[in-house]
Amino acid sequence: MSANAFDYEQAGELKIGQVGIANLRVRTLDVPRLVDEMRSRVQRAPKLFQRAAVVLDFGGLTQVPNASSAQALIDGLRDAGVLPVAIAYGSSDTERLAEALGLPLLAKFRAQYERAEGDAATPPPPAAAPARREPEPEAAPARPAATPHAGQPGMMHAAPVRSGQQVYADNRDLTVLSSVGAGAEVIADGSVHIYGPLRGRALAGAQGNEKARIFCREFHAELVAVAGHYKVLEDIPKDLYGKPVQVWLEDGQLKLAALD
Repeated sequence: MSANAFDYEQAGELKIGQVGIANLRVRTLDVPRLVDEMRSRVQRAPKLFQRAAVVLDFGGLTQVPNASSAQALIDGLRDAGVLPVAIAYGSSDTERLAEALGLPLLAKFRAQYERAEGDAATPPPPAAAPARREPEPEAAPARPAATPHAGQPGMMHAAPVRSGQQVYADNRDLTVLSSVGAGAEVIADGSVHIYGPLRGRALAGAQGNEKARIFCREFHAELVAVAGHYKVLEDIPKDLYGKPVQVWLEDGQLKLAALD
């Protein structure tokens, strides 16, 4: 290639997609307690949490912490064995904190927070009264928002989900006809159905649907979660290992039971 020619081949290909990152929602700014809790999680499930990427979510606090307190938390979490990589978007104060700490804001959480803030703080402007009122045609009924059980068919995945792979069903159920290997991850905004062995991670109700469930034919999961409530393999009764199992949320508690 001549010196004047241009090389259009990229040295690195950037893709934006669904990323399974743990979200640590801080409810009490007690740094030693938070660090001890995370260290305990790492010790109970080192293969799952050791050097895991964690997003700090300060939306559960009445006030965003100052930079020194947040930095102390970040240092403590790193010492506990996890890696804080970003801050969940919440407000302009959160944005300033992220800038002071040199961490990015995770855009995945941005729309949820902005919608909540807008609803609370910005009432709709009053409509100006027209000088002459003309009859208006009857408005068509609003189309209901899509839910995991209405509006979209479920997603079907026929091939095995291998270690390092992730399958995500956006706003619908996910059915895996084969196995989910160790180190693999299946996520659905609705329910997850697995017709083979589950050895990796399965997350249902990813956008907060507490009625979602997980069903699998052979249970060896590293982690299962419904609407953010999770259990790791070390927390699950051994008599469920290798059996058909369902997982659901009841009164804020994650339940597991063998299928008949």
